[in-house]
Amino acid sequence: MKVVLLGRYMLPNRMEYPCQSIDISPGGVHLAAPARANPGERVIVYLEHLGRIEGTCVRTTMEGFAMTITATSRKREKFTAQLTWLANREELGLPEDRRHERIVPRNPRAVLGLEDGTEHVVRLIDISLSGTAFTSDLDLPMNTPLRIGSTPAKIVRRFDGGYAAEFRFPLSADLLDENLEL
Repeated sequence: MKVVLLGRYMLPNRMEYPCQSIDISPGGVHLAAPARANPGERVIVYLEHLGRIEGTCVRTTMEGFAMTITATSRKREKFTAQLTWLANREELGLPEDRRHERIVPRNPRAVLGLEDGTEHVVRLIDISLSGTAFTSDLDLPMNTPLRIGSTPAKIVRRFDGGYAAEFRFPLSADLLDENLEL
């Protein structure tokens, strides 16, 4: 199922990294991840709404890696029910909660960098662990890759006077306060 969730994972060397699920099933998960696990390595993942998941990397991918999920049958049943709810909440008309708390930065100025090397000053409206909203009169198509400060992101929504951008990898929760500068 295509269920996109943010989280963190730990490799055998005990290093932790942010991640995002690309697709997930009761038996495995494909993660967008900055540091790849090697096939056969044990991985521990914490995904929002699902909690701790343990498993073994089965292959690396362009985005990160895919892994099996090791779980008891009882945990797998709970996991399956939660996945079904997450995948169907839009169809069922369930409210879509904001994924993360938003903060208004004390310094709203940021530099937006595009792939062609051009840079533009924008005003940040708010920031969350998963993305930011900013004002701009630029004409940016959906999925435009960009950098906000030094943070890689892409355009996911346009609104009157600006855009919402999703970070390529979630920010660390301990960084999120009004003093954050991207």
